[in-house]
Amino acid sequence: MCGIAGAFLNKNNFVSPQDIKRMTDAIIHRGPDDYGIYTYKNIGLGHRRLSILDLSSHGHQPMISNDGRYIITYNGEIYNYLELRSELQTKGYVFNSNTDTEVLLNGFAEYNINILNKLNGMFAFAIYDKNNKILFLARDRYGIKPLYYRLDNAKLLFASEIKALFKWNFIEKKIDLLALDEYMSFQNIFTDRTLYESIKILKPGHYAIVKSEKSEIIFEQYKYWDFNLHDDELKVSENEAIEELEKLFVQAVKRQLISDVPVGSYLSGGMDSGSIVAIASRSLKRLKTFTCGYDMTSVAGFEAGFDERQYAEMISNTYKTEQYEVVLHEGDLYEVIDKLVYHLDYPRLGMSYSNYYIANLASKFVKVVLSGSGGDELFAGYPWRYYHALGHKSKDNFINSYYNYWQRLVKDNEKKLLYSDEIKNKIPKYNSYEAFKSVFKEYDFPIKNNKDLINASLYFELKTFLHGLLVMEDKISMAHSLETRVPFLDNDLVDFAIKIPIEYKLKNYNEYQKIDENEIKKKDKYFETNTGKNILRKVMKKFIPDEIIERKKQGFSSPDASWYRAKGKDYLIKFLNKPNNIELYNYINKDFVINTINKHFDGENKRLLLWSFLNLSRIKF
Repeated sequence: MCGIAGAFLNKNNFVSPQDIKRMTDAIIHRGPDDYGIYTYKNIGLGHRRLSILDLSSHGHQPMISNDGRYIITYNGEIYNYLELRSELQTKGYVFNSNTDTEVLLNGFAEYNINILNKLNGMFAFAIYDKNNKILFLARDRYGIKPLYYRLDNAKLLFASEIKALFKWNFIEKKIDLLALDEYMSFQNIFTDRTLYESIKILKPGHYAIVKSEKSEIIFEQYKYWDFNLHDDELKVSENEAIEELEKLFVQAVKRQLISDVPVGSYLSGGMDSGSIVAIASRSLKRLKTFTCGYDMTSVAGFEAGFDERQYAEMISNTYKTEQYEVVLHEGDLYEVIDKLVYHLDYPRLGMSYSNYYIANLASKFVKVVLSGSGGDELFAGYPWRYYHALGHKSKDNFINSYYNYWQRLVKDNEKKLLYSDEIKNKIPKYNSYEAFKSVFKEYDFPIKNNKDLINASLYFELKTFLHGLLVMEDKISMAHSLETRVPFLDNDLVDFAIKIPIEYKLKNYNEYQKIDENEIKKKDKYFETNTGKNILRKVMKKFIPDEIIERKKQGFSSPDASWYRAKGKDYLIKFLNKPNNIELYNYINKDFVINTINKHFDGENKRLLLWSFLNLSRIKF
């Protein structure tokens, strides 16, 4: 796990080592153990190393192939690298290290871009072909590791984090209004845009081929993998599926324990992280586990159940882990928000400061931590969302209805009040709808029954919600020089999971349930279902206490609806009106912000929108 950066200029220009060093210095937190720079004429590659495998200097990057043709800068972990290494050795390749970096480098030399189909892991990398003067960029299937780029006629810049791109001379920060509109609709960005104009993120499951001409840079992006939830459903009994799923899950966790440094695990008190701990603790005695809890003194309503420490401790006691906890209080958000916004580059999804605190805790004891991300999206863990998709007879009807549901922050009919007068006319009327619709552009799913609609919903969440979660999780963990691994996103496990019939994942999937997951007054229905992840529950009954298995779904979230009120309306307004925050009102109508605060203190649950305003207020364009 590391940080990468680089530049590829048009012909007859030269990259300075100092330019690359400025970029890598900006992401030193991603790799404090070592750094390296490679420059040759118009190409420059930089690397910051967080040493996980082969801690010696043999793992130094950028790494050059034995014949001098290929140069790589790479961030990630390839969990099947030992198998690939053996395969390449039979073809005559000689290795100088015990790193997965060298396996990837030699694998590319042998298979070219087809090596991507052999990699089981998380990665973002750049490889320069010195003979053909071509640069290759790639991201893993699911987007666990981020890779941003900025392209113009004169150059391509790329990096693990956006802040590194702004270290290049004369790169100006400008807000991307279309991306802002996406975010204000979904609390996420579904396209490859970012909040910064001209800066994009390489799509998950994609690679790019970049060539340099005299007058321009040619950048071509290609898809090599995608989720396919509608073809070749498994024709097996539920018991057979349970048996195979158990085998693949155990294999996935064990694969991801490979490391030359200490490995621990997050432990939320839910089934996903608990399942990982159950398997990992077999191989690692006194596995270190990390839990985030909340001071519930001023918490009321549906948030009263957000502190899951008792369940985490139950799992810890069962598996004799070395358990560590951090307990957050109502003012902790404000203490950390500047650091959090800096490391995130731009906000995605909801209240992530809890993740920041627990990553900080874990980093004091281990260098690698396991996470339960992906379990909900693969095994239908959010039933109340899928029920909004049922009953539609066409793809267009499904998209239109699901779009209306997924406007988490501000509905289209409210946007005329949201944006400042100068901004509102610069955003096309159907911008967020087109962004939503684009998720399904290459997913030609049938609509024959409700199973198809639920699979379409799962596809949507795997492509959007999960991707946003992974990007956020990467930035937060790497802020603390901590590698996060996600066993649920093992390739073999995913390939099997997406073929499991819906009726094995989701109980009573033909029933309609309309649940607003953000409405505070519906506490009796908020997340209170255990109908999702049915097959995973049956697998894990062998490993986890029944109290955990039978618990109704609980999201990992801080009790901010209560805490905003406890801290007081005046404090929130004063914070959002600080002189260094007023740039927010260049594009967001101040009256809308104040009205949102008033509504929240009058009883509406506006916690998601308030979080978004707090984040946006700290970004400077």
